[in-house]
Amino acid sequence: TMSAWEDLELLLDSPSSLTVTSNARGTVKDKANFKPEDDVAALRKAIEGLGTTEKTLIDVLTQRSNAQRQLIGTAYQKVTGRTLVADLEGDTHGDFEDLLVALVTPPAAYDCHEVMKAIKGSGTTESTLTEIFASRSNRQIKAMTDVYLKETGRLMSHDLKSEVSGDYCKALLILAEGKRDESTNVDTAKAKAEAKALYEAGEKKWGTDEDKFIDILCHRSVPQLRQTLIEYKNISKKTLQESIESEMSGDLEELLVAVVKCVKNAPAYFAERLFKAMKGAGTTESTLTRILVSRSEIDLMDIKEEYKKLFGYTLYCRLESEVSGSYGETLKKLCGQDG
Repeated sequence: TMSAWEDLELLLDSPSSLTVTSNARGTVKDKANFKPEDDVAALRKAIEGLGTTEKTLIDVLTQRSNAQRQLIGTAYQKVTGRTLVADLEGDTHGDFEDLLVALVTPPAAYDCHEVMKAIKGSGTTESTLTEIFASRSNRQIKAMTDVYLKETGRLMSHDLKSEVSGDYCKALLILAEGKRDESTNVDTAKAKAEAKALYEAGEKKWGTDEDKFIDILCHRSVPQLRQTLIEYKNISKKTLQESIESEMSGDLEELLVAVVKCVKNAPAYFAERLFKAMKGAGTTESTLTRILVSRSEIDLMDIKEEYKKLFGYTLYCRLESEVSGSYGETLKKLCGQDG
């Protein structure tokens, strides 16, 4: 299953989901001839009638873009005096409810709420924080932290600091600043020098200088890091990912590996996350919901391609066997059957 990660030279010209602003690779697009008032009428009928008509909820909400769902929400509140979120929460339950609420939430607010959930209650869900902060662009991180401040009156970084610690915290906070360099210029000499510095901070010495890894991996631009990955392999004969895996452990290892994977190929990273969420006994629905909703207008088409390359069958076919009911139907609609 290493194919997606192997050929580093191919990376240099391939686009990155960390910097892309087009939604051409999403599975969900704006619906043509969109009339919010028609959708509101259909949703009201589905919600206010005797027993909820799940099919209508699914059809309307999966076949409109998030921007269109916001317009539906505004129109819905005008007509009913209630918020669409509150009515969906009152009328559906469990994973299906979480999924519909995710769909009608603006992307920045959805990311923000996922972070809140991950740090709330007893025990922090580091894997969620890792996934979000390793894979979001500066723009997305900024939007998410703005929502956090607006909703809580606190800085997200402040709350993260009180929930996570050590080197993991250090790296996460740098990512949460949303200040990754975004220039597209690649300085090859610097990439060579930093690859060498990483080699000397890890493989070459006894004990690892984590700070060096954190600094370089969390600050440099995607094109620059891609060049550094190539230079690293030339020096070390191992990939940087393999070195991190042998030199580090725990949450820091997971975060830095996620950063490297997202720099190389974010869709392949998400494909792997989806695979793991459906592996073995029990399915991690929250992960399926978050990835399918949050990538549906960014790169879900690419994620599906990488999934098939990595695992030999389609994501749709896997969902077919792993999730069911209205929840499963909704996920499959977001995924789309092609390819």
